[in-house]
Amino acid sequence: MRMSTVSLELEEDLVALLRQLDQPVPRAARELMVLELYRRGAISSGKAAELLGMSRLAFIHHASHLGIPYFALREDEWEEERKRSEAL
Repeated sequence: MRMSTVSLELEEDLVALLRQLDQPVPRAARELMVLELYRRGAISSGKAAELLGMSRLAFIHHASHLGIPYFALREDEWEEERKRSEAL
């Protein structure tokens, strides 16, 4: 995987918060960026897992533990899925 280096200026308060995650600050920042891209639907769970160096299943569990659902269906989509499953 090709890598790029980016320098960010972060407030000391933010750096202190990132350090509380018990990871090196660059790793914590990378994880948060990947999780947010996944939450927004910009990347798949497979791509997110790849970027974080973990299996897809491990990523799905990790994201779910953090409150980021694997399935993000609207209420009407859930209702449609329920009706389809009842028809089986």
